[in-house]
Amino acid sequence: QVQLVESGGGLVQPGGSLRLSCEASGFAFSSYYMNWVRQAPGKGPEWVSAIDTGGSDTRYSESVKGRFTISRDNTKNTLYLQMNSLKPEDTALYHCGANTYFSPSYSERDYDYWGQGTQVTVSS
Repeated sequence: QVQLVESGGGLVQPGGSLRLSCEASGFAFSSYYMNWVRQAPGKGPEWVSAIDTGGSDTRYSESVKGRFTISRDNTKNTLYLQMNSLKPEDTALYHCGANTYFSPSYSERDYDYWGQGTQVTVSS
């Protein structure tokens, strides 16, 4: 059974940090490109970041570049997103998605596997 389970979300003050995790099971995690996608309340989904299978190539949206860092540990089948200098506009449900090719997309339909998300709320 394929699963992507996100965790690490919560309530944080502006300027704070959080680290999200996405634990994968049931498929060959190390062979998949991994992405983070978020959806803010009342808005469409936004692609956030992507990482290649080995972890050496990373990409970011302009809205998070310089503040977020994506990484992965293939020995633990886990994807991470370190989020620093958080802003209220980072408030969203954060999903991880897996694909066999590098194609950053905001749409769940473009991913082979998709997690249910973890909520991040940035507020004072």
